[in-house]
Amino acid sequence: MTTVFSAPAVAPVTVPLWRRVLPHLLAVLVFLALAVLYFSPIVFDGKTLSQHDIVQFNGGAHEAQLYREATGKEALWTNSMFSGMPTYLISTHFTGDLSIYLQKIFTLGLPAVVANLFLALVCGYVLFVALGLSPVVSGVGAIALGFTSYNLVILAAGHNTKSLALAYAPVVLAGLIVAFRRNKWLGTGLFAVGLAMNVRANHLQITYYLLLLVLVCGIVELIGAVRENRLPDFLARTGLLAVAALLAVGVSFGRLYTTIEYGKYSIRGKSELKTPPPTAPGQQAATPAGDDGAGGSGLDRDYAFGWSYGVGESITLLIPNFYGGASQSKLSDDSETGKALAAMGLPPVQLSDYLAHMPTYWGDQPITSGPVYVGAIVCFLFVLGLFVADRRLRIWLLVGTILSIVLAWGKNFESFNYLMFDYFPGYNKFRSVSMALVIAQLAMPLLAVLALARVLRSRATATSAAGASMHPSLAALSAKTTTDAPETADLKRKLLLALGITVGVCLLAFLIGLGADFASPIDAQLQQQGFPLDALRQDRAAMLRGDVFRSIVFIVLAAGALWFYLQRKLSAVMAAALVGVLTLVDLWSVDKRYLNDANFQRETVAQQFVPSAADQQILQDKDLSYRVLNAANPFNEANTSYFHKSIGGYHGAKLRRYQDLIDRQISLNNTQVLNMLNTRYVIVPAQAPQQQGQPGQPEQVQRNPGALGNAWFVNDIQKVQTPDQEIQALTGLNAATTAVVDATKFPLAKTSYAAPGSTIALTNYSPDALTYRATATADAFVVFSEIYYADGWNAYLDGKLVPHLRANYVLRAMPLPAGTHTIEFKFEPTEYAIGNTVSLVSSVLLILVLLGLLVYTVRQPAEHNEPAFV
Repeated sequence: MTTVFSAPAVAPVTVPLWRRVLPHLLAVLVFLALAVLYFSPIVFDGKTLSQHDIVQFNGGAHEAQLYREATGKEALWTNSMFSGMPTYLISTHFTGDLSIYLQKIFTLGLPAVVANLFLALVCGYVLFVALGLSPVVSGVGAIALGFTSYNLVILAAGHNTKSLALAYAPVVLAGLIVAFRRNKWLGTGLFAVGLAMNVRANHLQITYYLLLLVLVCGIVELIGAVRENRLPDFLARTGLLAVAALLAVGVSFGRLYTTIEYGKYSIRGKSELKTPPPTAPGQQAATPAGDDGAGGSGLDRDYAFGWSYGVGESITLLIPNFYGGASQSKLSDDSETGKALAAMGLPPVQLSDYLAHMPTYWGDQPITSGPVYVGAIVCFLFVLGLFVADRRLRIWLLVGTILSIVLAWGKNFESFNYLMFDYFPGYNKFRSVSMALVIAQLAMPLLAVLALARVLRSRATATSAAGASMHPSLAALSAKTTTDAPETADLKRKLLLALGITVGVCLLAFLIGLGADFASPIDAQLQQQGFPLDALRQDRAAMLRGDVFRSIVFIVLAAGALWFYLQRKLSAVMAAALVGVLTLVDLWSVDKRYLNDANFQRETVAQQFVPSAADQQILQDKDLSYRVLNAANPFNEANTSYFHKSIGGYHGAKLRRYQDLIDRQISLNNTQVLNMLNTRYVIVPAQAPQQQGQPGQPEQVQRNPGALGNAWFVNDIQKVQTPDQEIQALTGLNAATTAVVDATKFPLAKTSYAAPGSTIALTNYSPDALTYRATATADAFVVFSEIYYADGWNAYLDGKLVPHLRANYVLRAMPLPAGTHTIEFKFEPTEYAIGNTVSLVSSVLLILVLLGLLVYTVRQPAEHNEPAFV
């Protein structure tokens, strides 16, 4: 079988175990120091990172967290967001998943974001060490993978789970390559551990993109196996990887099982409605309801492709500020915009603060926190890798990179991406397709570092006694070498070719920039405000020019280090170290544009959620359960959820039927729908003064006298035949007296009830268990202001399980016989119990695999030679 690696013909070097471990331990300490240094305000000053999405998470998860602290149990349902939804994707601990302990071990108990960066560096290092590279070169690879700008941009935004999933991805790739090209057992073990931890991070979109890269690798390896008559061996190795994947999925089975079940009912699932939602004049629905119009499965196409990378914007992989960086960037006082604002009379004390949030971005995305920049040096080495790396590997990584870029273009390359969206399995479940660039940020550094290792490969002709005492990889890199002249000449030629290509692309980008208008959609609004637009566009142009030449400088310096190595003016260790330092400086300085000292604060979670005067007023109401509507952007904030049971919230996968209700009724101000949801209070946002000199209106609380309470009896049942009729019937409905029921799903014999004097009250509340005391003077029909969710909610009448049904499109209801009764609703999803059991068994197996990996690695012969790429 053809392999990636071949050992040089030198005498093996026997090294004690502790000397083999020492370089790796030193590498881990370096990574720890880098992570701590980058996040020093957290480690040394006790600050926290201001992360918008984490703040919103804390708001939405607060009820479940309080319940966990009070009872030690998991609340699988919360009423704090969107009137009620499962907590599977909010805050649920799956007790069978023991990999949480592995996570703590791997991250050394570091604070969250520090741990994420440290883990990304360590896992990148594991990838390259597993491929047989020296600790020095592996360290360069770890830096290239760990400090890619997107890793820090997403941490600044609060996408911690995305960051964790990305951090573990290199271990998955390590297992994949080793299983196919070297040791199938070692590779399978690495693949199992890496994928298990990647899936456990619970960001399925990152896992999906990672598996696309794995799929491309499999196809390339399959073609190679067929050509080389190795198909049986390939199938055997693929089978082992498939078993590893099953084990990895099993560890997170509880989370995945509940997520898949919930997905059927969320906006990722199929819409039951056939007609598009109506909108008020000038108003858009909060979120599109179906796939490409209505009735589809998955997200709406426009919604999914809302964040599409511009075709030209892909150059930011090489030149970070080509399109102005982030939507809001800091400009200096002596920038053209700063000078123009100062000339307009802006006071100096305000100028710096104003310039800290300039709209410098002029790309295609509606908003961005920063570009995906893999590094100028990485791009240069990636191009070099296309000439010098193993053929199958470079084909795989090139195809993966191209696929990544094309997918990220989204709506800007409809012919391919709409086909993917409509037909490729699972692809229409995800939004923000620009995220597909994570494939490139894995593939490009991998090929780049393989190219670096190929250039630095040397044949040792003499090894001193001192060298023999070193780690064999370091000894081979440090030894006096002699290089085959033809090979050296070929490497020099390819080095210059890669240098010319990447510098040429930079210069071409500069020339293109000369003809750009640097206009952004936001410019029209700025012009109306009298903003010095010409000055801002000059600054955008200056940012482009500056980063073009910045990238050229780093490319030339890295190429120079390798050139001097090939000229035998530098040792391999020194050349690798120089490239590593340059890569670190390059990426670190760009990362600091988007995550720097300004992102840190001293606020704790409690300080982030200080109740407003309106919140305090509402909290005086001690009733067991009622809902609150914050009229200020209600469906994109979870601050209200921290204190109250909110009509709105902040979550990317709310219930599909509730989204329908938002689009077709709540957004059109149907007060009857608010009444049936027991909306007792409405927070009216503060209003600015209409005329200068007049006082504005502060935030106010309005009590809704029409709120129907926790449950009520109705007199009439309005039967409908379709979901469209069901939701349309809510328009003009008197919810206090009439309930709408889909007779095709819930057949009822009676449509009229009369039980005067009947009463019902909520007597006990917890997030996933509600108890009512009801007295019906005759057979009656009761509607509950709780969200209907068939998969888990059970109704008990006087302790006996009884069926309940859906009314008013989203609520629970049930017929009630005459008499006094206790009604209980309990959320008892079987998926959670089954999932925990499978997760527990799989977790134990994974831990055994990990222990086996450690034992296998330790027992490997101490004789080792630096591998060479062919």
